[in-house]
Amino acid sequence: MTYLLGALAFVLALLLSVVLHEAGHFLTAKRFGMKATQFFVGFGSTLWSRRRGETEYGIKAIPLGGFVKIVGYTPLEEIDPADEARAFHRRPALQRAIVIVAGVVVNLLLAFALMVVLAAAVGVPDGANATTAVRRVSPCVPVSGSACTDRDSVSPAAVAGLRPRDRVLSFAGTPVRDWNGLSGLIQRTAPGTSVPVVVERHGARRTVTVRIGRLDGHGYLGIEPVARVRTLGPVASVRFAGRFTGQMTAAIGGIVVDIPKAIPKLFSRERANTPGGQAGSVVGGAEASGQVFASGETWRTKLGMFLLLVSSLNLFVGLMNLVPLLPLDGGHLAVVCYERIKAWVFRVRGRPDPGPVDLTKLMPVTYAFVVLLVGLGVLLILADLINPLKLPQ
Repeated sequence: MTYLLGALAFVLALLLSVVLHEAGHFLTAKRFGMKATQFFVGFGSTLWSRRRGETEYGIKAIPLGGFVKIVGYTPLEEIDPADEARAFHRRPALQRAIVIVAGVVVNLLLAFALMVVLAAAVGVPDGANATTAVRRVSPCVPVSGSACTDRDSVSPAAVAGLRPRDRVLSFAGTPVRDWNGLSGLIQRTAPGTSVPVVVERHGARRTVTVRIGRLDGHGYLGIEPVARVRTLGPVASVRFAGRFTGQMTAAIGGIVVDIPKAIPKLFSRERANTPGGQAGSVVGGAEASGQVFASGETWRTKLGMFLLLVSSLNLFVGLMNLVPLLPLDGGHLAVVCYERIKAWVFRVRGRPDPGPVDLTKLMPVTYAFVVLLVGLGVLLILADLINPLKLPQ
């Protein structure tokens, strides 16, 4: 049940993100006097709609997006002469550009705001002050990457029977109070050495013998600590959100660039070892959210992970929409910029404004790009169904 709640929460967050994105287009268009005749969530057949004023609001059967219909969004559209003055393509270039990027700006601001809320209200892990409690036991010594393969040996912690929520009290006879002290002892222990480890489990102490492994030339046990969580002040929260946005932007860029190389591995065990393999569909996002809700973490950790997921979703949607190809927002923005640059060049040369771009010449590229996006989307959905990514337990 908790898994289904998590998946449903992600779908609702996705729909809310779509509504807010389209609201950015809608509200700025109305602000500049443009005519918007439809505001719908989803695609396909209409499930419900209601007209208020000149706009029809509604929900369609396929909840995979949404749209706002602004009169005259392209010069190819036939327009009622009574609406000509309020058509999108008749408005100044700056107003059109603002309407185009408004949806992207909403997504980016929402991603940033969620990270501020996370840092200020939920809290962020304080890696420098982690505890000796075990959050996760690695199933292997990951020699070839972050994910385990059949070639990797079982981790010393897994062999010894250590479990999540165990609290390490001493290592090789030395009492430990924090993760820094414990990790230092582990790394300084010669690989192959057997040492006693005292842990507290369900209020009782027990001693297990662990044979230390090797990773990157140091001793390796195979446990991850439970980090202390702390909330940040307003200024520190904004800084945290800024750092996260920058890091995730770079990570998303790396994922997108690596997707072509990762496609052959989408259905193999090596999917998680490639940046492009981390790309997922709506199905994958719902799967990840369900795993978060169904995990044994505290509610605080679950909420933090869910906010990270939704923030990353909005950042990805915002950045992808900036790609300068139709039918994405970035493509429409590129058309407006090209028109203005061309008009300026003509004006400098003493020639009249050449007018809007002939979009019919861009249709072959647009159709090819749409086919590519749809094909990649279907491929990712199949990969998420057949070979889903798993969050670390």
